[in-house]
Amino acid sequence: MVAAAGLLVTFAVFDLLLFNVLRVSLTRSLDDSARQAASGVAALVNARRLPAPVPVAPGVTVQVLDPAGRITDVSPGADRLVPLLSRSQAAASAVSHAGRLLAGPPFGIASMLRVDAVAASDGSLVIAAVPYNSVSDSLTVVARALVAGTPVLFGLFTWVTWLVAGSTLRPVGALRRAAGRIAGTGVPRSDLPVPEARDEVRELALTLNDMLSRLAAAQRKQRALVSDTAHELRSPIASIRAQLEVALDHPELQDWESTARDVHADTLRLARLAEDLLLLARLDERSAGVAADRGHRVPVDLAVLVTDLAARYEGAKAEVVALAATREDGYSVQQAGGAGAGAAGVAMVVTGDRDGLDRLLVNLIDNAVRYAKSTVTVAASAEGSWAEVTVTDDGPGIPAADLERAFDRFARLDSARSRDADDPGGAGLGLAIVRATAEAHGGTARLEPAPGQPGLRAVVRLPRHVP
Repeated sequence: MVAAAGLLVTFAVFDLLLFNVLRVSLTRSLDDSARQAASGVAALVNARRLPAPVPVAPGVTVQVLDPAGRITDVSPGADRLVPLLSRSQAAASAVSHAGRLLAGPPFGIASMLRVDAVAASDGSLVIAAVPYNSVSDSLTVVARALVAGTPVLFGLFTWVTWLVAGSTLRPVGALRRAAGRIAGTGVPRSDLPVPEARDEVRELALTLNDMLSRLAAAQRKQRALVSDTAHELRSPIASIRAQLEVALDHPELQDWESTARDVHADTLRLARLAEDLLLLARLDERSAGVAADRGHRVPVDLAVLVTDLAARYEGAKAEVVALAATREDGYSVQQAGGAGAGAAGVAMVVTGDRDGLDRLLVNLIDNAVRYAKSTVTVAASAEGSWAEVTVTDDGPGIPAADLERAFDRFARLDSARSRDADDPGGAGLGLAIVRATAEAHGGTARLEPAPGQPGLRAVVRLPRHVP
């Protein structure tokens, strides 16, 4: 309807412009003809060779007025008593070169007249008139054609617009119906129809399909998380329940102190799992911008943090060595248990949550110590606008195919680094927390084989603090 209304206004404006342009053009042509006739007669007056009657072309009426305003000469059939224009009107027309429209019947002429005047050298004024009926007839024909043709063109253009708009919106309707089916099932599927035309609707369909694919992946990830969480919770809960049921059924045979220690251990495992899940949820919110609270972020010196953390692992089953770069091409060595060595020559300061970065490194060092044979090396260095922390162990390592999968939540790797009965370890959330923390700080986390030796190296890159 809006397009039809716009077309109607456009056609109306076009018709008016066309009619007026044609009227002005034809009128000017008549004025030129009248002025040309008057100029020819004025030339004869100036040469004093004007015959009587005044010679003119057929259809042209000429009157010659003397300086007193009396008619002195006329063309055949012209009125000799009443001038077409008064002396003042004729003088004004001669000066302005503008014609006038007059009614012909008062002067014995049936049609309307277009009148113009030209001044002669002796003060006489030559008035020439031409019939206006040729112009009016032409305008009548054009007006009838516009009145008859405009509705036809309007209907044709409206029909074409309807077809074009319908063909353009048809894919949108298909998208809407497909989206309605998806909304009815509640299961996101990236099967929205993609139109063949390479236009904005196709781009919309591709974008929506990509969004639905991401939503489906997120839904699968959420279901897997719920399933894995339930699986992790079931084991300690079943252990607690079994121990308590045995203790209640046979209280006289129960070692209550041992039962309490076992139940306490399972409770701590549940608490760690709940804390890890809560931390991951908060990190996901920050990454998505839902809870982008940066007020608690402060500058953190990674060199100091690395050496301070290494000091906590004195007496661990694997030696922890901290390396902090004191210049662009060197490191200072800090054994576990030593004082923190600052990085005076190289700024390795990042802006972030100190507790979160502390948890990140603790997860990496704990994992490395668990599988290392003898040594774990923690290094901090600067490279351009990035600060880098690496944790390297000399353990069995991880197959290349599993390096990325290790960051999945509740990941289970079929390798020598898998959790066994003697070392229950964590719930498989440690590396997931590492990557989520790094990404929440604008950085990255990855695993790679240890260079030059068996083992694994974790690499975390964070943007350096800009004062």
